Amino acid sequence: MRVHHLNCGTMRPWGAPEGLVCHVLLVETATGLVLVDSGLGLDDRAAPGTRFGAARHFVRPAFDAAETAVRQLPALGFDPRDVRDIVLTHFDADHVGGAADFPWARIHLTADEATAALHPATRTEKARYRPAQRSHRPTLIHHTARDSETWRGFTAATELTAVSSGIVLIGLPGHTRGHAAVAVDAGDHWVLHAGDAFYHRGQIDGSADVPRSLLAMERAVAHDWRTVRANHERLSELRETAAPDLLIVNAHDPGLLTTARATSTS
Repeated sequence: MRVHHLNCGTMRPWGAPEGLVCHVLLVETATGLVLVDSGLGLDDRAAPGTRFGAARHFVRPAFDAAETAVRQLPALGFDPRDVRDIVLTHFDADHVGGAADFPWARIHLTADEATAALHPATRTEKARYRPAQRSHRPTLIHHTARDSETWRGFTAATELTAVSSGIVLIGLPGHTRGHAAVAVDAGDHWVLHAGDAFYHRGQIDGSADVPRSLLAMERAVAHDWRTVRANHERLSELRETAAPDLLIVNAHDPGLLTTARATSTS
């Protein structure tokens, strides 16, 4: 499968000079196109208050229509109607907003994340899961990962064979109740999209200082902060010991997006 790396939403949070992106994977499969996360969409630009909420005043999304996946696909030579499935790391607005531009696509996520989004139980969950993001009545496919299945040391891994072989949903809770990572076989390498399991590359490779504003935001919205910290350690170990055929990216680091694009074209 060929993987394209898109930025589907530039954000400029206070105290983060590099800014943030919404890193979305566009995957070409034998039966159609798959998105891993969907970034921001056209409806978010039209109604940012109801669809994104008060957090927009801190992260300051650009809400640029040209950055939406549905607008980028034709420029890349693809028909948006060929997007059959969207695999989510989690249901936060900056990850699911663009799904409304593909109302026919099935949305795949962990069963725990679907439960949290549909039946939020905590104050944080009630603030983060916006009912407007489901106003187009998407078809949600819930996946319960089995601990007996593993992917490179991660348990609770489920290959989404109904979507395409070589796409694996990996339970990685912490940021949200049912947060996941998604691994994609790109042929000569694997891409591990870690979603919001970490915010900045410095958290797993020590290559740069992490802006304090991002650390504060990450902790403020975490479902389980101790688990988030444990995920940082697990991903750092994976990066240090991984074979050269593994590319680790996340949802928001612009530096990792640049590296991924260079890898996909080399």
